[in-house]
Amino acid sequence: MSNKNKAQRREEARAEALALQQKQASRDRRNRFIVFGALGVAIAALVVVAGFILMNEAGKKDVEDIPLAEVADVPAGVTDSGGIPVGSDLVAGTQNDGAPVVDQYVDYMCPVCGQFEELNAADVETMATEGDATVVFHPVAILDRVSSGTEYSTRAASAAYWVADQAPDAFFDFNAAMFTNQPEENSPGLDDDEIAAIAQEAGVPADVADGIADGTARGTFGQYAYSLTNEATSDPDLVNSQGTFGTPTILVDGERFETWNEPGALLTAVQGGDATAEPSDEASDG
Repeated sequence: MSNKNKAQRREEARAEALALQQKQASRDRRNRFIVFGALGVAIAALVVVAGFILMNEAGKKDVEDIPLAEVADVPAGVTDSGGIPVGSDLVAGTQNDGAPVVDQYVDYMCPVCGQFEELNAADVETMATEGDATVVFHPVAILDRVSSGTEYSTRAASAAYWVADQAPDAFFDFNAAMFTNQPEENSPGLDDDEIAAIAQEAGVPADVADGIADGTARGTFGQYAYSLTNEATSDPDLVNSQGTFGTPTILVDGERFETWNEPGALLTAVQGGDATAEPSDEASDG
C-alpha cells in the first residue's frame, strides 16, 4: 500500500498531466513547423515558376506578322518602302529632288555593314550634301539571333527610327555613331542606356534619348522594324547572288550595287550614272 497521501498523489497526477501537455504542445509546434515549412517551399516554387513564366512572356516579341503598310506607328518622313531619306542638309525625311536614289539596307550588328560604313561613309555624305543622290537608310533586324537574346538589332533599328522621327537633324550622325560603337556578333550588344548615350553624343536631345533608354523607342517602332525586315527578306529584288537577302544591300536607283567594297566605286557610280558592277561575296545573311 502506497505511503503517499491523497495530496501527494494529486500533485503527482497534476505534474504528469502537465508533462503530457508540454510534450503534446512540442509535437504540435514541430508539426506546424513542418507544415508551414512545406508551404513556404511550395510558395517559393510557385513564385519561381511564375517569375519564369513572366520572364518568358516578357522575352517574347511584342510584334505581329503584319505587312509594313498596316503598321500603326510609322516614323515621320519615311518612304513607302520603309526607308529614312536624307538630302543635302543631312536631315532625315528630306531628299534631293531629281537626284538618283541610293538605298542602304543595314543591320547595326552586321560586321560587313560596319565595313561598308568605314569604306563609304565619307562618300555617302558627299553624295548627299552635294546633291548627287538622296540616300535612303533602311535599318533592319536580321541578326537578333546573334545578340545573346537581347534583340539588339531590333532595339538598334527601333532607336534609329525613333531618332529619325523625334530628332531628324541628328539622325545622320546617330547612324554613323552606331557603327563607330558597333558591338561584336554573338555578344549582348549595347543596352538601351548605352544606345541613348550614343544618341546624345550624336546631338539627340536628352528627352528624346530618354525614350531610347526607357524602352519607348522599342515599344513604338519595334513593330515597324520587324515588318520592314520581313518585307526586305522576302523581296525578290533584294536577294543577292546566293539567292538570299543579306546586309548590307545597296541599291542605286533600284539596281543592286555589288562592288561597294571598292573604295570610291559607289560615289563614281552615282556621279557617273553607272550602277553596274561585278558581284561582291561579302554580306551578312541574317
